[in-house]
Amino acid sequence: MTAPRTTATMPPASYNDKTFALVDCNNFFVSCERLFRPDLEGKPVVVLSSNDGCAVARSNEAKALGIPMGAPAFKFKELFTRHGVVQFSANFELYGDVSSRITDVLTHITPRTEVYSVDESFLDLSELEINDYTKWGNEVRARILHNVGIPVSVGIAPSKTLAKLAAERGKKDEDLHGVLDIHDKLAPDFDNYLARTPVEDIWGIGRRLAPRMRAERIATALDMKHMPLKLAGQLMGVNGKQLVHELNGTSCHTFLPEHNPRKSIMRGRTFGEETNDFGIIEAAVANQTVAAAQRLRRNHSVVTTASVYLATSRHKPGYQQLAATVKFNTPTADSGELARALIDALKAVYQPQLKYYRAFVLLPDLLPDISLQLDLLGNVDHLAAASSKQRMAAVDSLNSRYGTGSVRFAAEKLSQRWQPKHNLRSPGYTSRWDQLPSASLY
Repeated sequence: MTAPRTTATMPPASYNDKTFALVDCNNFFVSCERLFRPDLEGKPVVVLSSNDGCAVARSNEAKALGIPMGAPAFKFKELFTRHGVVQFSANFELYGDVSSRITDVLTHITPRTEVYSVDESFLDLSELEINDYTKWGNEVRARILHNVGIPVSVGIAPSKTLAKLAAERGKKDEDLHGVLDIHDKLAPDFDNYLARTPVEDIWGIGRRLAPRMRAERIATALDMKHMPLKLAGQLMGVNGKQLVHELNGTSCHTFLPEHNPRKSIMRGRTFGEETNDFGIIEAAVANQTVAAAQRLRRNHSVVTTASVYLATSRHKPGYQQLAATVKFNTPTADSGELARALIDALKAVYQPQLKYYRAFVLLPDLLPDISLQLDLLGNVDHLAAASSKQRMAAVDSLNSRYGTGSVRFAAEKLSQRWQPKHNLRSPGYTSRWDQLPSASLY
């Protein structure tokens, strides 16, 4: 379970009168696949990870068959066949596009929207005039289902932690119809819901910390709510104290609006097969660098440092990871400049006797894309920076107009053998003109 993002100190008094909603998409990857395959409603469906390895999403019908999260596809092959489980390779382009459409719906409801993950968003409702939160939650669910086609659950509470618990309870309890409002911490049912929530289901606890909590006789969210602050601090530090306050209805986690700038960008992929062919590796690094640079420009940022990592398989003896870092005198978001520098740096540490399985690129310490400052030594090339910015703007404009990848760097096309296996991937229904679904009257 992903740990919540927190502040280092306890919140000011103004944070104590808050109302949050968490909008959580139900079985998101599976729901995206069903958008254009309504024939799959009621059937067991799984979405597989890179190289079609493990189940990363399951429909309720697949869960009922006992297929766990992360189930290796080859181990469950017989069960998949016996029960007619429909399998898909992960189609992240589709999922990202659907996620952005849901975000667009939510930001029209309130600009105070925090996209927490591809399938979860927090909304700050504190300044909205809502008389009936349950009715409001059902209206949000209906709007997203009508406009986008994805079923969601909505949890409403005075803190983010409680909102996540409420959304999860609303998803599991059919009587709640996908919406649970516990924004009033004095409501009679408030503690009842906490008492029915295992401690490992609490945001920030998970299965890693649950045994430690249970050793202290903290088995449910209600137990955690009444946990002494001193003990919470001893077990989890400031995060533990904040968690107790959150479960008591006091907001402690900073609200991060959707426009909150990134601090770093990382892109990486597992290869379809192990390789020591540098041409294949060069193509993989170029592709991931270009994708990272595109995101960098969308974030209106530049970098002065970039790193590339190349690793062998963790599942085989002698695991090794190589790394190379480059620094730029002039801050840049130029795909070609970044790719060329990282590939040259990688050549210096490359060991041809190893077979590699994964590569990823890291762009840390993002800076805002503003006018460059003069430096005393004259290392910053303002003319080159301006030319680079214009060139990248032209590339982005062409790719936006004619489709992603219409304009590419030559290094990206050296090889496709690094691409992960995705033999079961669905079409790019919402992102590729040539893969749009068609209908016929005859």
